[in-house]
Amino acid sequence: MREHHRQTAVILITAYASVETAVEAMKMGAYDYVTKPFKIDELQMTVQRALDYQAALRENTYLRKELKNRYRFENIIGTSRKMQLVYNLINKVADTDSTVLIQGESGTGKELVARGLHFNSNRQHHPFVAINCSALPENLLESELFGHKKGAFTGAVADKRGLFEEANLGTIFLDEVNSMAPQLQTKLLRVLQEREVRRVGDNKSVPVNVRVVGATNEVLQGKMKDGLQERLEDVPLLVNHFLQKQASVTGGESKKIDPKAVDILCHYDYPGNVRELENAIERACALCEEDLILSSDLPPQIVAAAQGEKAEQAMASMPVGQTLDEFIQQQERGYIEATLNQCGGSREKAASMLGISMATLYRKVEPKSKK
Repeated sequence: MREHHRQTAVILITAYASVETAVEAMKMGAYDYVTKPFKIDELQMTVQRALDYQAALRENTYLRKELKNRYRFENIIGTSRKMQLVYNLINKVADTDSTVLIQGESGTGKELVARGLHFNSNRQHHPFVAINCSALPENLLESELFGHKKGAFTGAVADKRGLFEEANLGTIFLDEVNSMAPQLQTKLLRVLQEREVRRVGDNKSVPVNVRVVGATNEVLQGKMKDGLQERLEDVPLLVNHFLQKQASVTGGESKKIDPKAVDILCHYDYPGNVRELENAIERACALCEEDLILSSDLPPQIVAAAQGEKAEQAMASMPVGQTLDEFIQQQERGYIEATLNQCGGSREKAASMLGISMATLYRKVEPKSKK
């Protein structure tokens, strides 16, 4: 009955009562268990409780459906191409456990995006807990986030669970996370890395399974220090390590990465050091399609930095002292030679790819005879 009509409440009636039978019936999905002989009014009460329970289930299902519809991404106002890219990005990361940072000016709907992420994820049936980090002083914020033990400070008259524990299996939204004091940032980093919290005044850690979504109205890249400049030759090795680490977390096969994407990763200084590179790989794994990470899956600031560096190198290598015609002819000849190499030396294929006739190709590649 449960296989074919999951919403139907089943009441088992039997004259052969035992604890083992009752436990087995409940495991198989029975709502209640009645032994013979029974009184009619007691059975009626049991049936009524089952009906009330089913009504509550239906109402709960309806409310959850309405809640999810309320936070569908289409309900975030905006139909521009940029907003469509935002919807696409959110849809890709909604069902992952990746930590998300939402950046934007005040009033642009950052919390709406955070709620959309939660209610469209596999954590939607668990708590969504939000806190404005700028609204509380440091000591109170620490207690709110991580909880405290009785006697940890004046006024701590009982043990208190923090918001990370309250949000277990769900999502915690840290609004204005940029206002968090450095000491708390260190404690937050431990939660992200170790997936455990330690209450104020306690010497034991509590494991938590929470998805963290932060929001800020500041551009944080400029506040980062250190950097990975002196170890850029290690980037490919670190990339492979982080790809394997992501595979072990998700339980799937390690994703591949396009050599062009690796090249871009090698042309960025990483002011956020190794963690910034790891975050870039985690982001790329969440966004990539068909298990191949492309340049378009990398963070925009990394791609922009690599493109800017290559443009500067190209400008620096440009010859000076030639006429414009001579420079154009040199660049044209170099492009034709590169196309010929790609076509395996076939001039016919190269001419077709370049969109010119064979005669034009011969004229442009053959050295001019001296007069």
